[in-house]
Amino acid sequence: MSTKLAQAADNVDSRYTVAGFLRPQLNKVFPSHWSFMLGEMALYSFIILLLTGVYLALFFDPSITKVIYDGAYLPLNGVEMSRAYATALNISFEVRGGLFVRQMHHWAALMFMMSMFAHMMRIFFTGAFRRPREANWIIGVTLVLLGMIEGFMGYSLPDDLLSGVGLRIMSAIIVGIPIIGTWMHWAIFGGDFPSDLMLDRFYILHVLIVPGIILALIAAHLLLVWFQKHTQFPGPGRTENNVIGIRIMPVFAVKAIGFMMFVFGVLAAMAGLTTINSIWMLGPYNPSQVSAGSQPDVYMLWTDGAARVMPAWELYLGNYTIPGAFWVALLCGLLVVLLITYPFIEKKITGDDAHHNLLQRPRDVPVRTSIGVMALVFFLLLTISGGNDHVAHFFQISLNAMTWFGRIGLIILPPLAYFITYRLCIGLQRSDREVLEHGIETGVIKKLPNGAFVEIHQPLGPVDEHGHPVPLEYAGAPVPKQLNQLGFADSETVGTFKSSELGVTERVRDAEAQKHHEEIETLRRLEETKHLSDRNATDEPSH
Repeated sequence: MSTKLAQAADNVDSRYTVAGFLRPQLNKVFPSHWSFMLGEMALYSFIILLLTGVYLALFFDPSITKVIYDGAYLPLNGVEMSRAYATALNISFEVRGGLFVRQMHHWAALMFMMSMFAHMMRIFFTGAFRRPREANWIIGVTLVLLGMIEGFMGYSLPDDLLSGVGLRIMSAIIVGIPIIGTWMHWAIFGGDFPSDLMLDRFYILHVLIVPGIILALIAAHLLLVWFQKHTQFPGPGRTENNVIGIRIMPVFAVKAIGFMMFVFGVLAAMAGLTTINSIWMLGPYNPSQVSAGSQPDVYMLWTDGAARVMPAWELYLGNYTIPGAFWVALLCGLLVVLLITYPFIEKKITGDDAHHNLLQRPRDVPVRTSIGVMALVFFLLLTISGGNDHVAHFFQISLNAMTWFGRIGLIILPPLAYFITYRLCIGLQRSDREVLEHGIETGVIKKLPNGAFVEIHQPLGPVDEHGHPVPLEYAGAPVPKQLNQLGFADSETVGTFKSSELGVTERVRDAEAQKHHEEIETLRRLEETKHLSDRNATDEPSH
């Protein structure tokens, strides 16, 4: 079998000469840190979205034409509804495996968005957006925005009461935009809300245009990661000019396939065991009805929270009125602009224009980390405000009190989070420097001749002639705080295209052995000093 495969590969190479190109690509090395799997999770979720979306498209009719329902869900028999809602019910109750696939599609959309959010936070806090990766940051932000748009259009297609209310809110926000709002509304909805064309337009955007753009951006993102090389955390043997990790073939490929199957299995279990977006509960969309406790998906909840806490400020300019809904759109737009331009703002302020392939620990950049935590608190408050009616009902408190909590909290809590995070980062920096200067706390207490008690520290490096540790320079890597944290893994490979000839693993092992002997010698000297001190104290005459 292997001989036949080799012959087939030789035949392909003799015609297309691809071996010279594929050999270095298949030998490419990727870091093995767990946080890099967040991006993989988003990719695998998108694959599931494509597969399940194709199946759902075979049975869904995005028509707003009114029909009388007569199907398997008896409570809605005889109710007038759109063809879109009727076919969504048929998928859920009459198509074989339809409800399972529809719920798997929805869960995959949530995992796609949340893994992208987590991936973006990892990139932000570790500085992976710095030069030369600004373009990939912009692509990532664009993917998040397109994912939000794609998800919103997706759960708006069934035309149930919840999705219809969400579309009505979006319609009001778009119309409230000065000058261009009406034209944008006509372009998106095809006329006044609800129009006969809106679901057809959303369907084309949802199943063809936006997924195609997302697929192209994912391909561009992966190509940039491939050719710019992957970032990595500082560690032994790692520099700005190499990558230490595992080869793409076969180890990384096998791990990636296994992780993809794991993601598929988790989503399948969630789709089969848990219900999400039960469109049959509230019935078809009716402009005269709005259900209590209506919230969008979690990745859109912050926009709903902004609309709920925004004061009803109306601005009058002559004969024109700018409604309060406009400020929600303005806030969302400003946040998006800040997110896209942040790498360039930081580069302008810090003057850092160098190439960076090594990541940073969040504690080492306290200002950026504090800004990130402040933004997270801001978005968390908006998200909580998006479900303030649920919170008020569950805890039996006033809904107005929840609204004012959101308004006041958005002013007070983000700056407070910035201050606390900044002080924590400074404290963690000092803790690392203290270990590098004095060594690791051993828990051994020594009594000095003068009666004072001190703790013995195990030096991380050499000691001077007095037995005191020589302070070490901070290298941006985690500093061991306990004795059992010493040592490095020796299963990694250095190099980007080919195996290492530098013997990094062997040198690290030898350095560990040397350091171990030095530690034993240092402890022996300290023990001898302790015995001499005790003997001198015993020999002193008592008064």
